[in-house]
Amino acid sequence: MSNLLFEDLPPVLQSVQTQPLFVMRLDVKPIVVVGETPGLFRRVGIVPSGTFAGTRLSGTVLDGSSDWQTVRSDGSTTLDVRLVLKTDDGVAIGMTYRGLRHGPADVIHRLEKGEAVDPASYYFRISPLFEAPAGRYDWLNRVLAVGTGHRFADGPVYSVFEVL
Repeated sequence: MSNLLFEDLPPVLQSVQTQPLFVMRLDVKPIVVVGETPGLFRRVGIVPSGTFAGTRLSGTVLDGSSDWQTVRSDGSTTLDVRLVLKTDDGVAIGMTYRGLRHGPADVIHRLEKGEAVDPASYYFRISPLFEAPAGRYDWLNRVLAVGTGHRFADGPVYSVFEVL
């Protein structure tokens, strides 16, 4: 039973389907390095603004958001992010996500210095959840999402997808 009968599953259980939700660009102030703490190396990215655009929602990212990062001993960086999105029609939506970024040490070093690197040369993924008020966007409360990221000198850009 080495295969666990995967091929016997119905097609809907053999893959994951997604559809684009939005592309988001965050502006991030220079990273605040907290440094070595018990068990981890901590740094924080303060997010003063950003934008997001998709077919079902678009708008801006409000000031006051942050990205608490843990640099692990294996060189990977984990993200713990909380944002407030404000749609073009004035609705505030909470967005949280965990993320993971890793790659060859030389690529990550260049990336963190703000140099341009090929997004395919490293791994950068996120898993967002949303908190929306009743009304036009409450469907987001029942969505799981995934995203791919790329880091620029002034902040990341993400392609976010709804998991169907």
